[in-house]
Order: sequence, then C-alpha cells, then structure tokens
Amino acid sequence: MNPSPLNSGEPTTLGGAGGAITLVDGSTFCLSDRIGDVEPGTAHGLFYRDARVVSRWELRVDGHRPEPLSVLSPEAFTARFILRRPPRAGAADSTLLVVRERLVADGLRETVTLENLGREPTAVSLELHADCDFVDLFAVKEGRGGHGRSEVLATDTELVFTDRSDRARGLAVTSSEAPQVLPGSLSWRVVVPPGGRWQTEILAQPTMGNQRVRLPLRTGEHYEASEPGRKIEAWRDTATKLTSGDPLLTAVLQRTESDLGALRIHDDTSEGRTFVAAGAPWFMTLFGRDSLLTAWMALPLDVGLALGTLQQLAEMQGQRVDPLTEEEPGRIMHEIRRGPSGGLALGGEVYYGTVDATPLFVMLLAQVRRWGADPDAVQALLPAADAALDWIGHFGDRDGDGFVEYQRATDRGLINQGWKDSFDGINDTIGHLAEAPIALCEVQGYAYAAMEARAELAEEFGEAAIATRMRDRASELRTKFAEAFWMPEKGWYAVALDRHKHRVDSLTSNVGHCLWSGIVTDEHAAQLVERLSAPQMDCGFGLRTLASSMGAFNPMSYHNGSVWPHDTAIAVAGLLRYRHIPGAIELATRLSDGLLDAAAAFGGRLPELFCGFPRSRFPAPVPYPTSCSPQAWASAAPLLLVRSFLGLEPDVPRRTLTVLPHLPARWGRVELTDLRLGGTVLDLAVDGNKVLSSNLPDEWKLVTH
Repeated sequence: MNPSPLNSGEPTTLGGAGGAITLVDGSTFCLSDRIGDVEPGTAHGLFYRDARVVSRWELRVDGHRPEPLSVLSPEAFTARFILRRPPRAGAADSTLLVVRERLVADGLRETVTLENLGREPTAVSLELHADCDFVDLFAVKEGRGGHGRSEVLATDTELVFTDRSDRARGLAVTSSEAPQVLPGSLSWRVVVPPGGRWQTEILAQPTMGNQRVRLPLRTGEHYEASEPGRKIEAWRDTATKLTSGDPLLTAVLQRTESDLGALRIHDDTSEGRTFVAAGAPWFMTLFGRDSLLTAWMALPLDVGLALGTLQQLAEMQGQRVDPLTEEEPGRIMHEIRRGPSGGLALGGEVYYGTVDATPLFVMLLAQVRRWGADPDAVQALLPAADAALDWIGHFGDRDGDGFVEYQRATDRGLINQGWKDSFDGINDTIGHLAEAPIALCEVQGYAYAAMEARAELAEEFGEAAIATRMRDRASELRTKFAEAFWMPEKGWYAVALDRHKHRVDSLTSNVGHCLWSGIVTDEHAAQLVERLSAPQMDCGFGLRTLASSMGAFNPMSYHNGSVWPHDTAIAVAGLLRYRHIPGAIELATRLSDGLLDAAAAFGGRLPELFCGFPRSRFPAPVPYPTSCSPQAWASAAPLLLVRSFLGLEPDVPRRTLTVLPHLPARWGRVELTDLRLGGTVLDLAVDGNKVLSSNLPDEWKLVTH
C-alpha cells in the first residue's frame, strides 16, 4: 500500500483511556495518555520535524503504573500529571505523590517529583522505559508504526538511540539524578524521608545531522520562565486583549490566545517571520487553506501573523507544472512535509493539491492592508496576488466556463481538494459521490472575493485599470454563479457542479461560506437563512456540514454531518454580513451560543470537529474520537465570532473604523484593549448594539451605523 501523507479524511484513533493529552510548541508536539505515558503500539509519541522521535516513554513506580489523579495544562506546551503510587497490599491508601511536569520545546523535558506524605521513610523503585522508531508522522497517523528501526546504546549516564535508516537522526535521554542505565530504560532506587521530596529532571534531546538539537530549556526553570513561556508572554504583550462580561467567552478567548501562540512557527531563514501551523497532532506544519483562514480569523489579535503567513506562502508559490506534486504557476500550496518519507510520498516536500488556498491568499492580502500591515510589505506581495489570479483564470478554470474546478493530476493526489477533502466529502441528496472535475460553490465565492480584494488594493496603489477589470470580472462571476448554482425549487445553492456541469444538490454548510464571501444576492440570502435555521442543519451546538435529511448524512462522519467550529464561525460571519436579512442575526446568535456551550463541554477549547447529533438527544456534544486539538482554525473561531458580532471592520489606509455591534445578550460588555491598527493603538468597549467608549484618534472616523 502506498503511503498517503495528505490531509485527507481521518487520523487513527489515539490510545489511552479518557483521551490523549497533546502538548505542542511550534512544530514539536507530544501525545500521551492521562498519566503521561507514551504507549508503544499507539499513535502516542514525541514528534519532531514530522517524525516520531519517542515511541515509548512509560514510568513505573515499584513495577506498576502510577494511578492518575489529575492533569493540569496551564499552557499548550506544558502539563503536570498528578499521580500516586498504587496502595500497597494491606494499606488503606497511598502515601506517595508522584508528579510529572512535562515541557515540550524542540524536544522534551520531564521533571519527576516523588513526595512522601507518610510518617516513615519510603523506599521507591522508579523506572522509565524509553524507545524510538523514527517513523514518519503519517505512517503513525495511518497506524503503520515502525518496529526495530532504532539502535540503542546504554552508557553510564545516558541512553542514545540512532535511526538505522538515517544514522544522522537520533535521540539522547539523560537525567539530572544518576540512573542505572540499561538498553531501553533508566532506573533509580531511592528512599524518600517522611515529608520529604526527591526529584530528577529528564531530557529527551533529538539529534539532526549528528548534532544534538539545542533544547531551549534551562535546568530547574519554571515553565513561565522557559523559552516557550517567554515566547507566549511576548505574544500576549503585543496581541490585543479581549475580555467579555461572559466568563465563559473570556476563558475561551484566553485559551485561543494560548493555543494560537503555541501553534506559531518561526521561519528558520527569515528572522522575525511567524506563521501558524494547522493543528496538533497531525498537522503541525504550514498548510495553505488552514493557515490562511486561521490568520484571517486571528486578525483582531495580531496582524503580523497573517502577514508572515502570506510571505511564507508567496515564497513557495507554484512556478512550474509538476503533476506529481500538482504544482502549477501561481498556485498556493496545500501543505509542506519534512518527515522521513514525506517527500517520497508527496513527490516532494511541498504538495499543491488544493483549490481554495489560491483565492484565499488574495482575499487575506487585502485584509492585512485594511488592518494596518505596512504598505510596502503588501505592495511587495502584489505580484504573488496577480500570479494567483492568473492561476484562477487559467489552471483553475480548465474548461473556460468561468468557474474554478479541481481534478487531481495523478492517483496520488487528493480526490477532493476543497476544505471537505475526505474522499466522500462531496455528494448529492441521494448520497452519490460527485465526479471530477468539481466546481465547489464556496470556491466560486472565494474567487469572487479575491477579485474584489485585488480591485481594492489596486485602487490604493494607483492601478485604476486593474481595479476596473477586477470588479468587472467579479460582477460577471456573481451573475454566472447565481444562474448555475442556485436551485429555486430547493432554496439553496448546489454544493458543486460535477464533471457534466450537473448540480450536486445536497444542502451543506458550504453555502455559509458563500454568504461570508459576499457572492450571494439578498434574495437568495433570505432563503438560505431559512434553510440554515432548520433543525436539519442547526444541531444545537453548531451548523452541521451536511443536512440530516441528505442521503449521506452521518453525525459521526468526518465531513457528512459533523460540526466543525471554524465552519460554523464562517457561517456566522456570513449571516452577519447579511444582517439586514430577517432572521440572520437571530440565527447567528443561536449558532454562536451553541458553539460556546460546546466549548464549555470541551474544557474551554473547541476541537477540530465533533459529532452532529441533535442537542435534544445528547445534552453535551459528542466528541469525534480522532479530532485534532488544539487545532488552529478551531482555536481561532471565537475571534471570528467576536469580530463578526462587533461588526468590526478597520480601514487603516482611509483612517476609518466601522463598528456595527449586535452582541448576544449573554456576552455583556466586550472590551478590546491595545488593538493595533498600523501605528495606531486603541481601546474599544461595546455592549449590546452600542459602542460605549473608544479612544480613536481625532484623524480617524468612527462609523457606528
């Protein structure tokens, strides 16, 4: 079987009772069970540069698994596993507390503390079993873990693992308290006095190019003082602070800030440039669509993240035609992989098989300028935007019908190349799968919005002819779209046109993206509000990806009836774009309330997706077992909700700030502090539909109606 390391469909089930614990810092992440163990034979592990560098990491106390008490994770990159030694035979209870403090940063640091709460000294035998398989990330995702790929050397002080297939790759495991070292294990025999503590600090340090990776961690430092902690604090110092009268919303926004901070990746070659990874555990790398949409949603928090994402994607923009990687001139890439087999399976490290990242690139470029990105930096990206628009009109529209279609170039590529990219993600009311080439409804909306965005940029930079041409193209596409996709007998847009230009007629959440892009007419918007309001689409915790009345509906599926928070948030933004349509604000409020209730059920962090069962059947959202968390666009979704209900639209070039608030009653007073719009820093307070205060400079214009 050929490996298929693409973001398509479902990752393997994570081992560990009660769900896996995911810690992440940049492109490094760790998956374990709730006692902190990385269990062999599961998808657990420490992953570095798209490869698993630790495949076993199990702690044993007197030969037994410690008993879990609690897991605390104050930041996305660190956790404290609070455990105890199992009660000994004849003892009523345990007197030995075991705490594992783990911090991830280009490797792993784990501090193990034994605390004797008893009245007499206690003897403890402690063992850590470790192993490595150096398997590619996607082989783990697909359940194809390796066996016997590493060699292990036990010295007097450390364990050293070497990848047999790439001897320049390895891992070293060391401890601050001298252990007994055997192949595959470190062990300690200690006596802890009554009321006393014993502690050791263990490092797992990857090796690349026969050089040990420098861990940005100092001995004994608290997580807040560590390099990841300092990066998060620096991020918070420059990011906008958002608070609400609703404690739940405030807590969710705080988790959003922490998760997005941890998911940021710093480019190795461009100092200061950051972009956002798609999500843990499987997509800790740059993704075209995911990173662009996340950066869009995060604009109220940090404009620099969006600019860095655009610059990084522009550097990797397609230059030639390569069927194996699906690269084409002007095309924005889908994903980048650097694992042991990623390049082989993709035909190269970069894969371009996505239909929507290219128009989203142009859309975001206009947004970052509106939000205050440096005009020179934006102007430098205009050639990339023009190349993207050329791709839309040429390679994207292969048959010249005016619509953007996709069809994979080889049998290695993704079958579906929109955001619903599982093999069965696009189907009709009966459940039949659409045949490529496929023109998705939301992609036409993105193309429309991209043309409008380029026209706006052209007007600012004195390119009047380009502005006129782009607006004419956008207007023509809007007219053609209404004619080809609207189904008056059903009252919604076809999710797609298939290879025969037949309408793929299922009712999906994709139409919410059409609202967001602005391609929808008011007449059609009114009917869409009615359809999306129905219980077939609104499950009570968000918008289903596919209506429950459709043939392929399955609330436990990946794309055919589940709820994706980012998808619902985009629909909310679309509804509030058409707030003048009766029922739009009410539906947006209901969907937002459902998402926040779901976030509460998931501990304040929205997952990538969850099952689409009706709330009337199950009072809490049912988890999707392989959902990524933290996941970038799910983490950023609450920011898009806040921006949309605020009606917040800055226009830095024209010194205008539009605020048209319709806040849900439960939110109370919403405040944005240190909102950076170019060189202007301002505060904003809103309650209900009123702007309570703003320290907008005199040279700015505030639009509130």
